[in-house]
Amino acid sequence: PDYKQHSDILESMIIKLYSKGVTTREIADLIEKMYGSHYSPAQVSNISKQMIPKVEAYHKRKLSDKFFCVYLDATYLPLRRETFEREAVYIAIGIKPNGHKEVIDYCN
Repeated sequence: PDYKQHSDILESMIIKLYSKGVTTREIADLIEKMYGSHYSPAQVSNISKQMIPKVEAYHKRKLSDKFFCVYLDATYLPLRRETFEREAVYIAIGIKPNGHKEVIDYCN
């Protein structure tokens, strides 16, 4: 049970770091330095793929009934590809009649 809990914590940390844009190699190095556990970049990549079904479910979820106003905007995020580039992420934010803001969806 102790190993399972330790493993779950590390996997959660890997997913959080990956979602923040840290590369798989950097995550593997950090985990080894901080916790003494070795994860290869391929293992980190496989663990981070657990987020794909959650993201797809978010995009397909049923939206709230009404929005008073909808804002469309974009933000540029640095991405590591062949070169260091920035890519736009388009965001739709809705405001409900009670003033509560909700991210409707996003795409790149």
